[in-house]
Amino acid sequence: MTSTYTIEGATGPWEVVVGLEVHAQISTNAKLFSGSSTAFGAEPNSQVSLVDAAMPGMLPVPNRECIRQAVRTGMALKAQINRHSRFDRKNYFYADLPQGYQISQLYHPIVGEGAIEIEPEEGVTKTVGIERIHVEQDAGKLMHDQHPTRSYVDLNRSGIALMEIVSKPDLRSPAEAGAYIRKLRAILRYVGSCDGNMEQGSMRADVNVSVRRPGAGFGTRTETKNVNSVRFIMQTVEHEARRQIAVIEDGGTIVQETRLFDPDRGETRSMRSKEDAHDYRYFPDPDLLPLELDDAFLSECAASLPELPDTKIARYRDVLGISEGNTGVITADVANTRYFELLLADAARRQGKTEAEVAKAASNWLVSDLFGGLNRAERTIEDSPITPGQGAELLGLVADGTLSGSLSKQVFEIMLESGEDPLKIVEDRGLRQTSDTGAIEAEIAKVMAANADKVAEYRGGKDKLFGFFVGQTMKAMAGKANPAVVNELLKKALDG
Repeated sequence: MTSTYTIEGATGPWEVVVGLEVHAQISTNAKLFSGSSTAFGAEPNSQVSLVDAAMPGMLPVPNRECIRQAVRTGMALKAQINRHSRFDRKNYFYADLPQGYQISQLYHPIVGEGAIEIEPEEGVTKTVGIERIHVEQDAGKLMHDQHPTRSYVDLNRSGIALMEIVSKPDLRSPAEAGAYIRKLRAILRYVGSCDGNMEQGSMRADVNVSVRRPGAGFGTRTETKNVNSVRFIMQTVEHEARRQIAVIEDGGTIVQETRLFDPDRGETRSMRSKEDAHDYRYFPDPDLLPLELDDAFLSECAASLPELPDTKIARYRDVLGISEGNTGVITADVANTRYFELLLADAARRQGKTEAEVAKAASNWLVSDLFGGLNRAERTIEDSPITPGQGAELLGLVADGTLSGSLSKQVFEIMLESGEDPLKIVEDRGLRQTSDTGAIEAEIAKVMAANADKVAEYRGGKDKLFGFFVGQTMKAMAGKANPAVVNELLKKALDG
């Protein structure tokens, strides 16, 4: 099922056509063609080898792990893996490119066509084609805020390995572009080939946008460079589409150009005319042999892949019986699933049950309690003060009757604040639930004596007052009474 998105202009509806070129930094400790570190946040120019700085006579040597991660990513996207690929030189001259060319792939990329299934809105699915993935080296970075009249260059990023993941022009709305980026980022994180940290620049997108009348041929596209958040990508699509419509309806024409996105104003602005492939004078890099991938290498890559989001979603829903809503939240990021599966396995072990038997309670606790608490504390699952083992222990205390639902929430809040184990909190603060019928019956008798008028009303047919008596009894016992025992004893006393 798909949906149709159009923008209503002064002269009628327009369709938006979007393609994304995502640059994803490959998760390796060393650069694509040198042994320099790739750590984020280092002092400028502290991670630059002679190869990265393009010193005379320096020759590139491919990093095997970079190639492996690109192949694993292609396999995760169900894409064609090209056993034969080649590096090309892309020639252009810029201050942050010391070689005067970028080593990239154009004519013979390492990964061919694939696809991603996205869900831009609930109940709506769409398959977006992947045109190719090629491996290339990143350029350096110019710094314009270090001196009033000069620009400085930091070459720490020079030579870092990138995967350029090029979609087909299959996206038709800002929502689809956002869904595509979120799904792609999730897959990369599951695979472990890119950390997806857009705010650090390790994943960014060039956003290609054009407009056309519904059903017409493609219009002239613009490319907005290096957009580094899902929200900004969606804003780029929206603004650029409306800008192009306004230009065309005013009698102008769209020129093929490169643009920049201004996040403060939420708009794009022109940067330079858009080059074509021939402008870069691509030719095979004479310093690098073609890549030849053998069966053993491809088999190892395939065997190393984890369970991917779509497969995990189906298992959670169909095998474990977790709700659609909880499944969507948990599988949205690999860090969530890692935590959940540790929690689930430990909870099942502690309670002597199968994972399917404890999955509902575990997923509800994770999504409602833990994620809610972490959001309030402005923390992520990766720095949660509550470990999966502590979460499983808390679930076990509820399951065996040590804690009621309300007591467990009290214990949870203390865990969130202190990081203490739940059983220690229960014992230190006397929060254990009681099923002592004698103590509960004594409190029930007091509640009924203090509310004789309501007892009469209940016995006269006002059954809804039963909840009042439950509440009063639980309050009298500081929330420590077993609710099931309270209900049973109250029913007996009120009906007696």
